[in-house]
Amino acid sequence: MEILNVAVAGLGRIGKIHLKNLARNFTEIRVVAAMDVFDESKAIADEFNVPVFVKTFDELLAVPDLDAVVICSPTDTHADYVVKAARAGKQIFCEKPLDLSLERVQEVLEIVKEAGIKLMLGFNRRFDPEFKKIRQLVDNGSVGDPQILKITSRDPGPPPVSYIKVSGGMFLDMTIHDFDMARFISGKEVKEVFAKATVKVDPEIGEAGDVDTAVIILTFEDDSMALIDNCRKAAYGYDQRLEVFGSRGMAQAENNFSNNHKLYTEAGVSGDLPLHFFLERYDASYNQEIREFIDALVLGSEMPVDGEDGLISIAMGLAAKKSLKENRPVLMTEILDRRAN
Repeated sequence: MEILNVAVAGLGRIGKIHLKNLARNFTEIRVVAAMDVFDESKAIADEFNVPVFVKTFDELLAVPDLDAVVICSPTDTHADYVVKAARAGKQIFCEKPLDLSLERVQEVLEIVKEAGIKLMLGFNRRFDPEFKKIRQLVDNGSVGDPQILKITSRDPGPPPVSYIKVSGGMFLDMTIHDFDMARFISGKEVKEVFAKATVKVDPEIGEAGDVDTAVIILTFEDDSMALIDNCRKAAYGYDQRLEVFGSRGMAQAENNFSNNHKLYTEAGVSGDLPLHFFLERYDASYNQEIREFIDALVLGSEMPVDGEDGLISIAMGLAAKKSLKENRPVLMTEILDRRAN
Protein backbone atom coordinates (compact mmCIF):
# COMPACT_ATOMS: atom_id res chain seq x y z
CA MET A 1 0.00 0.00 0.00
CA GLU A 2 1.28 3.44 -0.92
CA ILE A 3 2.03 5.68 2.07
CA LEU A 4 0.43 9.13 1.97
CA ASN A 5 2.60 12.12 2.88
CA VAL A 6 0.66 14.55 5.08
CA ALA A 7 1.50 17.97 6.56
CA VAL A 8 -0.16 19.92 9.36
CA ALA A 9 -0.61 23.70 9.19
CA GLY A 10 -1.12 25.35 12.57
CA LEU A 11 0.06 23.82 15.84
CA GLY A 12 -2.35 25.37 18.32
CA ARG A 13 -4.67 23.24 20.46
CA ILE A 14 -6.50 21.56 17.58
CA GLY A 15 -3.40 21.30 15.42
CA LYS A 16 -1.52 19.51 18.17
CA ILE A 17 -4.40 17.03 18.59
CA HIS A 18 -4.46 16.23 14.87
CA LEU A 19 -0.67 16.00 14.70
CA LYS A 20 -0.60 13.59 17.64
CA ASN A 21 -3.26 11.37 16.07
CA LEU A 22 -1.66 11.43 12.63
CA ALA A 23 1.81 10.69 13.98
CA ARG A 24 0.81 7.92 16.37
CA ASN A 25 -2.33 6.19 15.15
CA PHE A 26 -2.14 5.65 11.40
CA THR A 27 0.18 3.38 9.43
CA GLU A 28 -1.17 4.57 6.06
CA ILE A 29 0.37 8.03 6.34
CA ARG A 30 3.64 9.75 7.08
CA VAL A 31 3.72 13.23 8.63
CA VAL A 32 6.44 14.89 6.59
CA ALA A 33 6.08 18.52 7.66
CA ALA A 34 4.44 20.95 10.06
CA MET A 35 3.97 24.69 9.87
CA ASP A 36 3.31 27.40 12.43
CA VAL A 37 4.11 31.11 12.59
CA PHE A 38 5.63 30.81 16.06
CA ASP A 39 9.22 29.60 16.49
CA GLU A 40 8.39 27.85 19.75
CA SER A 41 6.01 25.53 17.90
CA LYS A 42 9.02 23.70 16.47
CA ALA A 43 9.23 21.91 19.81
CA ILE A 44 5.78 20.41 19.11
CA ALA A 45 6.90 19.19 15.68
CA ASP A 46 10.05 17.73 17.26
CA GLU A 47 7.98 15.96 19.92
CA PHE A 48 6.24 13.96 17.19
CA ASN A 49 9.39 13.47 15.09
CA VAL A 50 8.21 15.62 12.19
CA PRO A 51 11.26 16.06 9.94
CA VAL A 52 10.41 19.48 8.46
CA PHE A 53 9.18 22.58 10.31
CA VAL A 54 8.39 25.77 8.38
CA LYS A 55 6.77 29.10 9.21
CA THR A 56 4.76 29.84 6.07
CA PHE A 57 2.10 27.91 4.17
CA ASP A 58 3.91 28.42 0.86
CA GLU A 59 6.96 26.68 2.31
CA LEU A 60 4.73 23.84 3.51
CA LEU A 61 3.25 23.30 0.06
CA ALA A 62 6.77 23.21 -1.40
CA VAL A 63 7.71 20.10 0.62
CA PRO A 64 8.49 17.36 -1.92
CA ASP A 65 5.95 14.58 -2.57
CA LEU A 66 3.30 16.09 -0.31
CA ASP A 67 -0.14 14.49 -0.81
CA ALA A 68 -2.44 16.17 1.72
CA VAL A 69 -2.60 19.03 4.21
CA VAL A 70 -4.47 19.31 7.49
CA ILE A 71 -5.28 22.99 8.10
CA CYS A 72 -5.67 23.99 11.75
CA SER A 73 -4.53 27.62 11.53
CA PRO A 74 -6.65 30.64 12.59
CA THR A 75 -10.03 31.03 10.86
CA ASP A 76 -9.01 34.08 8.85
CA THR A 77 -6.36 31.97 7.03
CA HIS A 78 -8.57 29.00 6.12
CA ALA A 79 -9.95 30.20 2.79
CA ASP A 80 -6.61 31.41 1.45
CA TYR A 81 -4.81 28.23 2.54
CA VAL A 82 -7.48 25.98 1.00
CA VAL A 83 -7.24 27.85 -2.31
CA LYS A 84 -3.45 27.58 -2.34
CA ALA A 85 -3.52 23.88 -1.44
CA ALA A 86 -6.16 23.10 -4.07
CA ARG A 87 -4.23 24.89 -6.79
CA ALA A 88 -1.12 22.98 -5.71
CA GLY A 89 -3.01 19.69 -6.13
CA LYS A 90 -3.05 18.72 -2.44
CA GLN A 91 -5.96 16.93 -0.76
CA ILE A 92 -7.35 18.98 2.13
CA PHE A 93 -8.74 18.63 5.62
CA CYS A 94 -9.67 22.04 7.07
CA GLU A 95 -11.02 22.96 10.46
CA LYS A 96 -14.32 24.84 10.43
CA PRO A 97 -15.36 27.40 9.39
CA LEU A 98 -13.96 27.74 5.90
CA ASP A 99 -14.64 31.47 6.12
CA LEU A 100 -17.12 33.83 7.75
CA SER A 101 -18.36 35.13 4.38
CA LEU A 102 -20.85 33.02 2.45
CA GLU A 103 -19.68 34.50 -0.83
CA ARG A 104 -16.03 33.72 -0.05
CA VAL A 105 -16.90 30.14 0.90
CA GLN A 106 -18.75 29.65 -2.40
CA GLU A 107 -15.79 31.08 -4.31
CA VAL A 108 -13.37 28.73 -2.53
CA LEU A 109 -15.57 25.69 -3.16
CA GLU A 110 -15.68 26.48 -6.87
CA ILE A 111 -11.87 26.60 -6.96
CA VAL A 112 -11.64 23.28 -5.09
CA LYS A 113 -14.10 21.71 -7.51
CA GLU A 114 -12.23 22.99 -10.55
CA ALA A 115 -8.98 21.60 -9.12
CA GLY A 116 -10.53 18.16 -8.67
CA ILE A 117 -9.42 18.09 -5.04
CA LYS A 118 -11.13 16.40 -2.07
CA LEU A 119 -11.99 18.73 0.82
CA MET A 120 -13.21 17.68 4.26
CA LEU A 121 -14.41 20.14 6.91
CA GLY A 122 -13.68 19.49 10.59
CA PHE A 123 -17.12 19.05 12.14
CA ASN A 124 -15.80 16.51 14.63
CA ARG A 125 -19.01 15.99 16.62
CA ARG A 126 -20.42 13.88 13.80
CA PHE A 127 -17.77 11.30 14.71
CA ASP A 128 -18.49 11.13 18.45
CA PRO A 129 -19.45 7.50 19.26
CA GLU A 130 -22.54 8.51 21.26
CA PHE A 131 -23.87 10.89 18.63
CA LYS A 132 -23.14 8.44 15.81
CA LYS A 133 -25.22 5.86 17.69
CA ILE A 134 -28.16 8.30 17.85
CA ARG A 135 -27.87 8.86 14.08
CA GLN A 136 -27.94 5.08 13.56
CA LEU A 137 -31.09 4.80 15.69
CA VAL A 138 -32.72 7.47 13.56
CA ASP A 139 -31.61 5.79 10.35
CA ASN A 140 -32.86 2.33 11.33
CA GLY A 141 -36.26 3.63 12.42
CA SER A 142 -35.90 2.86 16.13
CA VAL A 143 -37.39 6.23 17.12
CA GLY A 144 -39.85 6.29 14.23
CA ASP A 145 -40.44 9.56 12.43
CA PRO A 146 -38.31 12.22 14.23
CA GLN A 147 -40.51 15.06 15.44
CA ILE A 148 -38.39 17.04 17.92
CA LEU A 149 -34.60 17.21 18.19
CA LYS A 150 -33.06 18.86 21.26
CA ILE A 151 -29.41 19.88 21.39
CA THR A 152 -27.78 21.31 24.51
CA SER A 153 -24.31 22.81 24.11
CA ARG A 154 -22.85 24.86 26.96
CA ASP A 155 -19.21 25.72 27.53
CA PRO A 156 -17.50 25.70 30.95
CA GLY A 157 -16.39 29.29 30.36
CA PRO A 158 -16.35 31.95 27.63
CA PRO A 159 -13.36 32.53 25.35
CA PRO A 160 -11.40 35.79 25.65
CA VAL A 161 -13.23 38.84 24.37
CA SER A 162 -10.33 39.35 21.95
CA TYR A 163 -11.33 36.05 20.31
CA ILE A 164 -15.02 36.92 20.25
CA LYS A 165 -14.26 40.14 18.37
CA VAL A 166 -12.81 38.19 15.43
CA SER A 167 -14.72 34.89 15.63
CA GLY A 168 -17.86 36.02 13.84
CA GLY A 169 -19.87 35.70 17.04
CA MET A 170 -21.38 32.82 18.99
CA PHE A 171 -23.58 31.58 16.17
CA LEU A 172 -20.59 31.18 13.85
CA ASP A 173 -17.95 29.92 16.27
CA MET A 174 -20.00 27.84 18.74
CA THR A 175 -23.53 27.15 17.53
CA ILE A 176 -22.18 26.26 14.08
CA HIS A 177 -21.39 22.80 15.48
CA ASP A 178 -24.99 22.42 16.63
CA PHE A 179 -26.34 23.58 13.27
CA ASP A 180 -24.28 20.85 11.62
CA MET A 181 -25.42 18.29 14.18
CA ALA A 182 -29.07 19.16 13.57
CA ARG A 183 -28.69 18.28 9.89
CA PHE A 184 -26.53 15.23 10.60
CA ILE A 185 -28.73 13.66 13.27
CA SER A 186 -32.03 14.34 11.51
CA GLY A 187 -30.85 13.66 7.98
CA LYS A 188 -33.02 16.64 6.99
CA GLU A 189 -32.48 20.12 5.62
CA VAL A 190 -33.49 23.22 7.57
CA LYS A 191 -35.92 25.67 5.99
CA GLU A 192 -36.29 28.26 8.80
CA VAL A 193 -34.22 29.62 11.70
CA PHE A 194 -35.55 31.61 14.66
CA ALA A 195 -33.07 32.82 17.29
CA LYS A 196 -33.47 34.55 20.61
CA ALA A 197 -30.35 35.52 22.53
CA THR A 198 -29.03 37.81 25.24
CA VAL A 199 -26.00 38.54 27.41
CA LYS A 200 -26.06 36.79 30.78
CA VAL A 201 -22.47 35.70 31.34
CA ASP A 202 -20.18 38.68 30.74
CA PRO A 203 -21.16 42.28 29.88
CA GLU A 204 -17.92 42.66 27.91
CA ILE A 205 -19.24 40.11 25.43
CA GLY A 206 -22.22 42.35 24.80
CA GLU A 207 -19.96 45.38 24.48
CA ALA A 208 -18.04 43.46 21.81
CA GLY A 209 -21.29 43.08 19.87
CA ASP A 210 -22.02 39.44 20.65
CA VAL A 211 -24.32 37.34 22.84
CA ASP A 212 -23.51 34.54 25.28
CA THR A 213 -26.85 32.83 25.92
CA ALA A 214 -29.20 31.69 23.18
CA VAL A 215 -32.12 29.50 22.16
CA ILE A 216 -32.57 28.68 18.47
CA ILE A 217 -35.57 26.94 16.89
CA LEU A 218 -34.99 25.22 13.58
CA THR A 219 -37.80 24.08 11.32
CA PHE A 220 -36.99 21.29 8.89
CA GLU A 221 -38.48 20.93 5.44
CA ASP A 222 -41.07 18.42 6.74
CA ASP A 223 -42.06 20.84 9.57
CA SER A 224 -40.40 18.76 12.30
CA MET A 225 -38.28 20.92 14.62
CA ALA A 226 -35.02 21.21 16.50
CA LEU A 227 -34.33 23.22 19.63
CA ILE A 228 -30.77 24.32 20.38
CA ASP A 229 -29.79 25.93 23.66
CA ASN A 230 -26.35 27.49 24.10
CA CYS A 231 -24.50 29.28 26.85
CA ARG A 232 -20.90 30.41 27.06
CA LYS A 233 -20.68 29.32 30.72
CA ALA A 234 -22.06 26.37 32.66
CA ALA A 235 -20.93 26.40 36.29
CA TYR A 236 -20.73 22.60 36.37
CA GLY A 237 -18.58 22.15 33.23
CA TYR A 238 -18.92 21.19 29.57
CA ASP A 239 -22.55 20.27 28.88
CA GLN A 240 -23.11 18.31 25.66
CA ARG A 241 -26.42 16.45 25.36
CA LEU A 242 -28.76 15.43 22.58
CA GLU A 243 -32.25 13.97 22.36
CA VAL A 244 -34.41 12.81 19.44
CA PHE A 245 -38.13 12.34 20.05
CA GLY A 246 -40.05 10.45 17.41
CA SER A 247 -43.28 8.63 16.66
CA ARG A 248 -41.97 5.32 18.06
CA GLY A 249 -39.82 6.50 20.94
CA MET A 250 -36.92 8.64 22.09
CA ALA A 251 -33.12 8.38 21.96
CA GLN A 252 -30.75 10.33 24.21
CA ALA A 253 -27.00 10.95 24.38
CA GLU A 254 -25.91 12.25 27.77
CA ASN A 255 -22.73 13.94 28.99
CA ASN A 256 -19.50 11.98 29.25
CA PHE A 257 -17.79 11.61 32.62
CA SER A 258 -14.33 10.50 33.70
CA ASN A 259 -16.17 7.79 35.63
CA ASN A 260 -19.81 6.98 36.28
CA HIS A 261 -19.77 6.38 40.01
CA LYS A 262 -22.41 7.91 42.27
CA LEU A 263 -22.15 8.34 46.03
CA TYR A 264 -25.44 8.11 47.95
CA THR A 265 -25.46 9.36 51.54
CA GLU A 266 -27.94 11.04 53.86
CA ALA A 267 -26.59 14.35 52.57
CA GLY A 268 -27.57 13.53 49.00
CA VAL A 269 -26.19 12.01 45.82
CA SER A 270 -22.84 13.08 44.36
CA GLY A 271 -20.59 12.17 41.44
CA ASP A 272 -18.05 13.57 39.01
CA LEU A 273 -18.69 16.60 36.80
CA PRO A 274 -18.77 16.16 33.01
CA LEU A 275 -15.43 16.00 31.17
CA HIS A 276 -13.97 19.47 31.38
CA PHE A 277 -13.91 20.79 27.82
CA PHE A 278 -13.92 19.86 24.13
CA LEU A 279 -10.36 18.50 24.09
CA GLU A 280 -11.33 15.83 26.61
CA ARG A 281 -14.98 15.34 25.64
CA TYR A 282 -14.32 14.87 21.95
CA ASP A 283 -10.92 13.18 22.04
CA ALA A 284 -12.24 10.03 20.32
CA SER A 285 -14.13 12.02 17.69
CA TYR A 286 -11.03 13.95 16.62
CA ASN A 287 -9.21 10.69 16.01
CA GLN A 288 -12.16 9.16 14.14
CA GLU A 289 -12.67 12.14 11.83
CA ILE A 290 -9.02 11.97 10.75
CA ARG A 291 -9.46 8.21 10.35
CA GLU A 292 -12.33 8.79 7.92
CA PHE A 293 -10.43 11.54 6.08
CA ILE A 294 -7.54 9.16 5.47
CA ASP A 295 -9.90 6.33 4.50
CA ALA A 296 -11.56 8.55 1.91
CA LEU A 297 -8.16 9.36 0.41
CA VAL A 298 -6.96 5.76 0.41
CA LEU A 299 -10.23 4.29 -0.91
CA GLY A 300 -11.07 7.16 -3.25
CA SER A 301 -14.47 7.58 -1.59
CA GLU A 302 -16.43 10.75 -0.88
CA MET A 303 -15.56 12.84 2.15
CA PRO A 304 -17.98 12.31 5.07
CA VAL A 305 -18.24 16.08 5.62
CA ASP A 306 -17.74 18.22 2.55
CA GLY A 307 -17.58 21.87 1.63
CA GLU A 308 -21.33 22.12 1.05
CA ASP A 309 -21.92 20.99 4.64
CA GLY A 310 -19.67 23.79 5.79
CA LEU A 311 -21.42 26.32 3.60
CA ILE A 312 -24.89 25.39 4.87
CA SER A 313 -23.78 25.60 8.51
CA ILE A 314 -22.40 29.09 7.92
CA ALA A 315 -25.64 30.05 6.18
CA MET A 316 -27.57 28.83 9.23
CA GLY A 317 -25.35 30.95 11.47
CA LEU A 318 -25.98 34.00 9.31
CA ALA A 319 -29.71 33.27 9.37
CA ALA A 320 -29.58 33.13 13.17
CA LYS A 321 -27.80 36.47 13.32
CA LYS A 322 -30.37 38.01 10.98
CA SER A 323 -33.20 36.48 13.00
CA LEU A 324 -31.84 37.93 16.23
CA LYS A 325 -31.32 41.36 14.71
CA GLU A 326 -34.77 41.52 13.10
CA ASN A 327 -36.65 39.54 15.78
CA ARG A 328 -38.30 37.18 13.31
CA PRO A 329 -37.94 33.72 11.79
CA VAL A 330 -35.62 33.74 8.77
CA LEU A 331 -36.02 31.40 5.82
CA MET A 332 -32.82 29.71 4.67
CA THR A 333 -33.62 30.78 1.13
CA GLU A 334 -33.15 34.40 2.25
CA ILE A 335 -29.50 33.59 2.94
CA LEU A 336 -28.68 30.91 0.40
CA ASP A 337 -30.31 32.70 -2.53
CA ARG A 338 -27.64 35.37 -2.18
CA ARG A 339 -25.30 32.94 -3.92
CA ALA A 340 -27.15 33.47 -7.17
CA ASN A 341 -27.01 37.25 -6.99
